[in-house]
Amino acid sequence: MRELLLGPKRFSDLRDSLPGISANVLTQRLEGLEEVSIVRRCRLPPPAASNVYELTEWGLESEEMIKVIGRWAARSPYMAEGKPMSVNSVILSFRTMFDAARAAGLSAVIGLRFGEDEFLARISGGALDISRDEADLGDAVLSCNQNALAAVVYGGVPLDKMIKTGKIKATGKLPLVKRFCKLFPLPETAPELVV
Repeated sequence: MRELLLGPKRFSDLRDSLPGISANVLTQRLEGLEEVSIVRRCRLPPPAASNVYELTEWGLESEEMIKVIGRWAARSPYMAEGKPMSVNSVILSFRTMFDAARAAGLSAVIGLRFGEDEFLARISGGALDISRDEADLGDAVLSCNQNALAAVVYGGVPLDKMIKTGKIKATGKLPLVKRFCKLFPLPETAPELVV
């Protein structure tokens, strides 16, 4: 469901974004979600003419629940740092971890380009809206692998270092990019149980 929150995907795209899941298991999960009206399968018009899966209107309502679970999971004392994240996971983590207080007074549009996936992050009035759109429409644009950006935002890797090494390409207003990367603090880690 998380992988469909940002729009429809082909079966092969879902499989690529969910490493470790077999085709059989993914098929069973999609069929089960279709049976209970959370997901629907539809055919794209030509020239694409391929089948895609998308969330129903009711399925889209799951975003708030997925964000709550994501925030809860981020508190795990056993969270493996640097674990790869899908594009959808990174975008949804930004929606989840956004701190309105840190964005006070900020009005900006940041373009995010992860390969063929492009988004615009619009920040205004202490609110964040991230949706698929042309990244070049931003006041600043970040082009990179989504995990490189996650390493900066969540892993504490300096943005300047990622730019110098070419792992992140930043164009436009660099001060906006630097501020954007600080808008998503992780919650405090839960205490580890000592046995």
